[in-house]
Amino acid sequence: MKILMISSYLPYPLFDGGSVRLYNLMRELQKEHAITLICEQRVHQGRAEKEAVEKICKKVITVPRRKQWSIPNLLKTGLSGDSFLIVGHTLPQMKKAIEEELKAEEYDLIHIETSYVMQNLPRTKLPIVLVEHNIEYMVYEKFMNKAPLPLRLFLKIDIQKLKKREEAFWHQATQVVTVSDVEKEVVEKTGIKAKTVYNGVDLETFKFKKSESEKDIKQFLFIGSYKWLQNRDSVRWILQDIWPKIRQNTSEKVVLRIVGRDMPRDIKNWKDDTVIIEENSPRKAVDIFSESFALLAPIRIGGGSQYKILEAMAVGTPVLTTSLGLSGLDISPDQDILVADTAQGLVESAVQLLKDPKLSQSLRAHARKQIEAKYDWSAIAKTLGSVYQSVV
Repeated sequence: MKILMISSYLPYPLFDGGSVRLYNLMRELQKEHAITLICEQRVHQGRAEKEAVEKICKKVITVPRRKQWSIPNLLKTGLSGDSFLIVGHTLPQMKKAIEEELKAEEYDLIHIETSYVMQNLPRTKLPIVLVEHNIEYMVYEKFMNKAPLPLRLFLKIDIQKLKKREEAFWHQATQVVTVSDVEKEVVEKTGIKAKTVYNGVDLETFKFKKSESEKDIKQFLFIGSYKWLQNRDSVRWILQDIWPKIRQNTSEKVVLRIVGRDMPRDIKNWKDDTVIIEENSPRKAVDIFSESFALLAPIRIGGGSQYKILEAMAVGTPVLTTSLGLSGLDISPDQDILVADTAQGLVESAVQLLKDPKLSQSLRAHARKQIEAKYDWSAIAKTLGSVYQSVV
């Protein structure tokens, strides 16, 4: 099958969940399908990044990613019916590239990766598979509730515009795909039938650690890309409300390791002898997970399924998260991971884990079994392939 894939990002390097998902799916899909990718390319991505993706595609066409936070984008947002997110990803170069590719080649279907580039798609009779990583307007709603009062009015208006457009895109698509059943339910409330294609893990890379670290100091981990507001919110919650109480309630030697790119200044400059800050770490994620006693992932904003949780489970690092962190995953609280929705609840779970080695061993074993059964990329790609077959 010949697939034209349109994406809001070039999926390399694999520093964020969207890139991990798209790269691994394309790597598996190219075994049976011919994929042409048209996508936005960020300033920091060069020839090497594009070549890495070209190895798993028939063709890769990139257009420059426009700077999102700019005066022109803000003015256009204020004067148009489109949201700030849609305005920032409305690219004449992308629309022209798609039009030219559709004239030059015959395709069986179009795969759109994230709805906020769909406005660049010209009219076509080809089937359209639209993949939503999040329900974008709902992510912004959760952020709005925590935003400073002067910003809330702007966000409220912008969210209404985004919701209208996002739902219109769902109706325009032949098939909507979500990454979890939580998003699927939201889409289907609008009268659209959706299908879930979960996120996954590369089990060859994220191998199970056979035994826990025997280091005297127990390392708790938070890892993520801080360009995403949900990660910024989570790490600040940990630093301000969770980590101090974990330290107060245990006699064990513990450290908190915070890893990731695009860290805000207040996180980079956090002063605490028990907190290790690593921005732009050269180390592999699998090694970072393997060295950690537990992953702290207290997600309060966002949707989809969290790669950090899946990868930690695959390696055998116990996970402490919230109901929202669990919501995109088909796994069991207390059996596979620990779940609490308050700072105090997360502290109690962390302390319980420190006191009870048998609990840690049980979580590790159950988590890996779940990952092997449900979250291997090869199986997930086959599910997406069956979605393709259903629309052509």
